[in-house]
Amino acid sequence: MSRTGRVERATKETKVLVEVDLDGTGIADVSTGVGFFDHMLDQLAKHGLFDLTVRTEGDLHIDSHHTMEDTALALGAAFREALGDRAGIRRFADAKVPLDEALAEVTVDVSGRPYLVHTEPEGMAPVIGRDYDTTMTRHIFESFVAQARVALHIHVPYGRNAHHIVEAQFKAFARALRVATEKDPRVTGVPSTKGVL
Repeated sequence: MSRTGRVERATKETKVLVEVDLDGTGIADVSTGVGFFDHMLDQLAKHGLFDLTVRTEGDLHIDSHHTMEDTALALGAAFREALGDRAGIRRFADAKVPLDEALAEVTVDVSGRPYLVHTEPEGMAPVIGRDYDTTMTRHIFESFVAQARVALHIHVPYGRNAHHIVEAQFKAFARALRVATEKDPRVTGVPSTKGVL
């Protein structure tokens, strides 16, 4: 059975299309108009082995906030759709990813309940590239978990370079999400004593 999701989201601020295949090979076709964000979504696809298409047109003449927020909301909704009833998945996973001097630790529970815990080093550079506001990293993950309905804990205990700190988070997130959403041949039904996720 195909585990794919397709979400279109249109507001006065943005127009977003997201398609995801949880059982893909890591192919990314991404365009949001925010270069560094595109790079992070490429990391999500590559390290999660998700096939991912993202097409976002946003009000970048204002700033990149709405573009990244609405893309993350649509991305989370597409993952939720692709997961279906979540039967047979591993559900829990974690990953640690170093990127030079930075380390990211991510734990995920595909629980049906949205929750985010997010910590990263203080004093990061405010912008990466031309238009990636580093305070948006947390908000991107908040928006994703709200729609995907997963519990996500991200901790970056140390790092100096803002690019490395953020990229390590997306790579660790991808690897943890990949394992948590994988089918486990020994799991029958939904992996919860409640009987539903």
